[in-house]
Amino acid sequence: MDIYYGIVKTTSQGTRKNDDRFDLTSKYGRALNSKWNISGLFDLRSQFFKGYNFPDETTKVYNSNFFSPAYILLSPGFDYHPTPNFSLFLSPATARWIVVNDTTLSTLYGLEAGKKSLFQFGAYASVNYSCNLGKTVTYKGKLDLFSNYKSHPQNVDLYMTNQFAAKLSKVLSATWSVSMIYDDDVKLFGKDGTSPGLQFQSLFGVGLLVKL
Repeated sequence: MDIYYGIVKTTSQGTRKNDDRFDLTSKYGRALNSKWNISGLFDLRSQFFKGYNFPDETTKVYNSNFFSPAYILLSPGFDYHPTPNFSLFLSPATARWIVVNDTTLSTLYGLEAGKKSLFQFGAYASVNYSCNLGKTVTYKGKLDLFSNYKSHPQNVDLYMTNQFAAKLSKVLSATWSVSMIYDDDVKLFGKDGTSPGLQFQSLFGVGLLVKL
């Protein structure tokens, strides 16, 4: 389970939330051979608190909340695991639900007005990779892809996270993370605020890193 929450405070814009998400993944499999498993995967992704767009300095537009939206995914498939630091999960038959508990936001996430959930069926792939880039630098990445057979399957949804960590001392570490999200059903972007778009985030920080 990955949990992210961050706040930025500046003199010009005040206090704003700049990161808020959690991603819970559970996967169970049975070995077919030394590299392939037949597996089932569950994934839940959402955020904790209210989110806003800021089209200008004096305007904020409410656009998200807890389980608004949430993405729930159930996926049977095959897991390729040739090394301890790499895995590729493939499923041609995946069920996904988009949940929007606050119906005032339904149309922003591809649902009909007043609806709380949307069922999708499609293909899913998930890649996880980690490695040491040197004695003190590590990398961890995840890429999820989903194609909805029922509507515009050529518009593949993307969720990608990348994190680099450099150990500065026994407990002090510098981290740089880059995240990208694209969902064709999310209509929050463009000049009119009603078009899909790529969400991009880059964060750099220095803090405590303890491995248990």
